[in-house]
Amino acid sequence: MPTEREMMLAGELYDPLDPELVAGRERARDLIQALNASREADRAVRRQILKALLGSGAEDAWIQSPFYCDYGANLHVGRGCYFNFNCIVLDVCNVRIGDFCLFGPAVQIYTAMHPTEFLARRPDPYDPARVAKEFGKPVTIGNDVWVGGGAIICPGVTIGSRTIIGAGSVVTRNIPDDVFAAGNPCRVIRQLGQADSRPR
Repeated sequence: MPTEREMMLAGELYDPLDPELVAGRERARDLIQALNASREADRAVRRQILKALLGSGAEDAWIQSPFYCDYGANLHVGRGCYFNFNCIVLDVCNVRIGDFCLFGPAVQIYTAMHPTEFLARRPDPYDPARVAKEFGKPVTIGNDVWVGGGAIICPGVTIGSRTIIGAGSVVTRNIPDDVFAAGNPCRVIRQLGQADSRPR
C-alpha cells in the first residue's frame, strides 16, 4: 500500500497531517529559517543549507532571502538559476526547473490543490479518521526561462524553454517555447526571435 508521501507525489488525494509529511514540512521550515537568517557573506553556510533543503541543483543555485517552500525536497533546480527576494514554492508535487532560469521578486509557484467538493476539504471534528484531503499537480519549467516579478505559476503548468513570463502574470495553462506571455490569465503575446537579444 502506498504511503501518503507517495500518493502526494503521484497527484492523488493524501492526508497532509501524516506524520512523515508533517516532519518533512517542519524540517524544511527549520532549514528555511536558518537560510533566511544567514548573512549574504556566509556563502558556504548558505550553500550547505540549500544542499540540505533542495531535492537537487543546490550546487550553484542563487536564492535571495527571504525564500519559502513547503518541502524543498520536491524542488529540482537546474544549473545557474536565480531566485530574487520573497519567492515562494509550494512543492507538494515535483517542481522541475531547467538551467539558467531567472525568477523576479515575489514569484510564486504552486503545486498544491484542494478538492472542489467542499465536504472533502472539511475535516470532521467528531471523526478523527476523516481529515481534509489535499492533492497536487507538478510544475515543469524549461531552460533559460525568465519569470517576471510577482508572477504566479499555478498547479500542473508547463512553461517552455527560453520563454519570458511578464511581471504580475497568472499562469493557469501551459506556455510554449520561445514566446513572451503575460496577463491574467497569462497568454502568448508574441514569438521571441533574434531581435530580442538586444536591449530595447
